Amino acid sequence: MVVKGTKKRSAQSTQRPSKKRKVAEDGKPAKAKAKGKERAFDQPTIPIPTRADEEDVELSDDDLGMLDEYGGAVSFLKTLDEKGIARSKKETERLRQLNKPVRKPVEDDLPSIHSHDEDEDDWSSGASDLEDVSEGDDLSLSDDVSEAESSTAPADKRRRKRKEDSDEEEMSFEMQPRKRRPSWEPESDKEKGIERLPIKLADGRIQKSGNKVFLDDDEDSGLESDEESEDGQAAEAAQRHRVEDVSTGARFGRPAVIDVISQKSRKARIQGAKEQIAGLCQEILGDPENSLGLLRRLHTFSLPSVSTPTHPEPVPNDPVIRKLTILSQLAVYKDVIPGYRIRALTDKEKAEKVSQMVQRTRDWEQGLVSVYQAYLRNLEAELKAKSELAEAALHCMCTLLVEVTHFNFRVNLMSSVVAALSRKSWDKTSDLCLDTLIKVFRADNTGEPSLEVVRLMNRMIKERKYNVHPEVLSCLLHLRLKTELGVRSSDSRADKESTGKGFSKGRAAARRAKGKTVDQPHLSKKAQKVMKERKEIEKEMHEAAAEVDKDERATRHTEALKLLFVLYFSILKNPRPTPLLPAALRGIAKFAHLVNIDFFKDLLQVLKTLMMRGAEEHVDGDADTPVSGPHDASNIATVQHQLLCVVTAFELLSGQGEALDIDLSDFINRLYAILPQLALMLDIEAPPPRPVRSGAAPAPSTADVLFRALRLAFTPRTSAGAAPPWRSAAFAKRLLGAALQWPPGAAARAITFVGELVERDPKLAALLATEDRAGDGVHRPDVDDPQLSNPFGTSFFELHALAARHWAAAVRAEAAKLLNSKA
Repeated sequence: MVVKGTKKRSAQSTQRPSKKRKVAEDGKPAKAKAKGKERAFDQPTIPIPTRADEEDVELSDDDLGMLDEYGGAVSFLKTLDEKGIARSKKETERLRQLNKPVRKPVEDDLPSIHSHDEDEDDWSSGASDLEDVSEGDDLSLSDDVSEAESSTAPADKRRRKRKEDSDEEEMSFEMQPRKRRPSWEPESDKEKGIERLPIKLADGRIQKSGNKVFLDDDEDSGLESDEESEDGQAAEAAQRHRVEDVSTGARFGRPAVIDVISQKSRKARIQGAKEQIAGLCQEILGDPENSLGLLRRLHTFSLPSVSTPTHPEPVPNDPVIRKLTILSQLAVYKDVIPGYRIRALTDKEKAEKVSQMVQRTRDWEQGLVSVYQAYLRNLEAELKAKSELAEAALHCMCTLLVEVTHFNFRVNLMSSVVAALSRKSWDKTSDLCLDTLIKVFRADNTGEPSLEVVRLMNRMIKERKYNVHPEVLSCLLHLRLKTELGVRSSDSRADKESTGKGFSKGRAAARRAKGKTVDQPHLSKKAQKVMKERKEIEKEMHEAAAEVDKDERATRHTEALKLLFVLYFSILKNPRPTPLLPAALRGIAKFAHLVNIDFFKDLLQVLKTLMMRGAEEHVDGDADTPVSGPHDASNIATVQHQLLCVVTAFELLSGQGEALDIDLSDFINRLYAILPQLALMLDIEAPPPRPVRSGAAPAPSTADVLFRALRLAFTPRTSAGAAPPWRSAAFAKRLLGAALQWPPGAAARAITFVGELVERDPKLAALLATEDRAGDGVHRPDVDDPQLSNPFGTSFFELHALAARHWAAAVRAEAAKLLNSKA
């Protein structure tokens, strides 16, 4: 058996010879090619083959014809450069390198690293070259040796180069003595100078150098001021490294805010602020979620003064720039604010780990709330200071309350708007606030904003002790309460759902064991846990659906109605009449159908007391006090209050109060008693003096309230409740007498109402004739009780005078129409 050798075979060479190249034999160089066999690539020119030596080629007739026809197109071949075509690639490259332009080197002040020669200064660290010493010899650093070595011949250049590369070379700062303070050494050693550093020898021994360096006075004094200079440099460095934040500094390709508002020219200052504010608003609206820094920068322009880390002193801002910024922020927030309320995160939510998208949304929401809060605080500060921007701030707050009622800080906006209405005077800002509250009431579908406004107004009016403008209560007439929204407790059940408690677990289990029916099925712990989780999910889904819960809305409306009537009743029971009384009576008349019927008797008693109090104040008086005329303002106001009390009493019993059998004869007699005083009111058709708002319905005039009360008084509430003939005749007689004094519109309405009474009761037709007839008693027009006035003892002679002699054609036509109706 043959054993193979253990020697490994050598690896083959990676460079293999080409097939076309002959490999030389081992140890013998390859033969060079002959000169005539040089490759065409290496030749300077490659000859172009010609046919000069060949015989002429015979051409056919077709070739000759084609040559005659197209020969001119190839004539450029005669002008070609044969020498340039025959030139090889190698020769072409050589000629290109010859003609290549020479680039000039860059001239600078720095010398080249290899530019030193023997005559130039050496770029070493400044340490002297030392001669080689043998091991054990002492190393001397005397000045004589240093001078001798520095003056050596250029022949020591190689030694210098070797010394420069050595790590043991002593640098210049190692040779210089360190600076010492005078306090470091005793007084006796101050004159001896500073000793040089010790030297470690090659054998490890430490040798002290006996040389000392004496410092000049200037250097000694410089040591004491080093600490102060270092502190100054540190302060300058800190000032230099202060970086302004994104809200004030020069960011986003814009100049800093303080540079804009500190310009000397007011025109340039305002123009620069306009351009930057417009650009900021455009970028914020383009990408709101990534523009929190821009929002803060925009808010900086609205501040009264601006200060930055680099400019600690506050720079006052221009009021025009502030106003432009406040209005621009209003437009931005109207578009940027989301359609939901942002709540604060709990500690548990902050601790849990969420995705990057959720975290980004949370940061955006919390940042938006903080910037929006700063904006509202700025507006509130301007409003409280009553500055020149107070009107613009109030306009912004009213607009935000209407546009983003659902968002955060709604109650703060409502408080500011309600506080602006707490004055007794009335101006255009009060008109703006009142229109804002009316819009909030009309757009409210949940009842929560309305409840908050009613609560704030109730508190404000009581704190002001009812000394507010009467128009403030007019906005409460626009509340959308239960009747308008059609709130029902349930859409599927007519009766109230059972709220009784079911059986306990033990009793339910015992009943199931006996075979009795139980409403609650048996649930295991796992099933109970699943049901609990399902209820929580259903609750969250219901909240996410953003649907109005009818039960919650009905609860809010009930609470708002309760606060509303508490306010109205407190105004009615006030010992002294207030200017708010007419507005309160109108509100009670409007929402009386929503009051519990058990309170009707008490409310009617309050109205009766209020009405009679006004009558007693009008009748009673001191002898020395002059009697007020019919045109006095106090007399007119008292009559209007009594008239409103009568209307309110009839409104209470016109709805669900019809089921109550309550005698309203006192209110009817009071209405009959005030007709002569109303007859002397020349402006009975004019609306009451109140501020006129744009888009607001005109207030009802005294004539409107009067005829509203008459129709309610003579409209039978039941089939057996028709007015007796003597009452209708007495009212008709006084109305015709008042028509002789009233303007044409009120006189025509009075005649029309008398015609309706005549049609309703045929016994009144006898009063239309003027012939003599038998009657019982005499007519008493001075008695205020219609039952005792005996109206059938007279006739409607005023109607004939109106038909014949009244100056208005419409009144004459109405009177003639009523007289002709008796036929």
